[in-house]
Amino acid sequence: MCTSALWFVCLSLLFSTSLSCYQCFVDVQDSLRLCWGHILTEHNVRNVDACFRKLDRIFNNDQRVIQAGRVGKGYDKQLKEILDAEILPMAEEFDKKLNNDTVYEERLQTAADNFIAAASKLPRVSGCFPPCGFQSAGAVYNCITCQYDSCEFPLDCPVKEIKVTENSRTRMRCDVPFPLPNDIEMVWRFAEEVKTQQVDQFKEVTAGVDRLYSIPSASLQHQGTYQCEIYSGQRSIVRLYYYITGCCRPHRAAGDIRPVSTPRGVVTHCAWWSSSSLPSPPPTITASHRLFNCFAAATVPLLGGSALVINTTENKSC
Repeated sequence: MCTSALWFVCLSLLFSTSLSCYQCFVDVQDSLRLCWGHILTEHNVRNVDACFRKLDRIFNNDQRVIQAGRVGKGYDKQLKEILDAEILPMAEEFDKKLNNDTVYEERLQTAADNFIAAASKLPRVSGCFPPCGFQSAGAVYNCITCQYDSCEFPLDCPVKEIKVTENSRTRMRCDVPFPLPNDIEMVWRFAEEVKTQQVDQFKEVTAGVDRLYSIPSASLQHQGTYQCEIYSGQRSIVRLYYYITGCCRPHRAAGDIRPVSTPRGVVTHCAWWSSSSLPSPPPTITASHRLFNCFAAATVPLLGGSALVINTTENKSC
């Protein structure tokens, strides 16, 4: 049996393997007052540690109590109020008084049932929005850990691919479907040419409170992955990714001639040759089944007496 000098040690040992709403909200001193007069009826002796084990069984190892405590953000205060209303009057009544273990069993079980009934009426979790982001507002209170669980989604969102055309205006918004704190800041970063989520490949381009990132006129230099990271204070909440592709490299059908941009911004006119749709290529053109090449100004005769004029600013491959 625990003596008064060892009560705190007994309490810590008995509750070390299992926590629940009782330990989260009931003060240790109130537990000691509650269990001071616990009598083992069979032996007619006072036994405090048996009372602690009873508390552990009724409150900490009952899944109904744990589930009742899984309330939404901010309602843990109400959980404490409900439990205090059940335990504190009993602790005051039992303090320095002897009571049989059967009395404790009945009264503690009634207190647990009342807690379950009242706590189950409190609002539940407000919801977790997949697939990414630290969502504190969507968390639930966990009586085993005495804190709120996060939604357990990764910080990084999947990459969203955006296909654009040359000279088009492109906008990206740093928006998420879940509530955000009021003191947020956005940092936009860019990884040129590649589709990636590797943090070390990005370079910061802008920071502030503006969720919108705009490209007025898309060109080849804008192709790559854009990352928007939302912060609240020093904590990162979510990272969104947008992969800009298709810029200045449109799909070309046989015989199609369109302007494209080289990496240096040099505009050329190119021809998509196909031996299946055109006559044998001119002698100056390397013969192959399909060639995509650029040539100096030239006139290529076609079937039916027509001609195809090909212009370019540089004599190079696209």
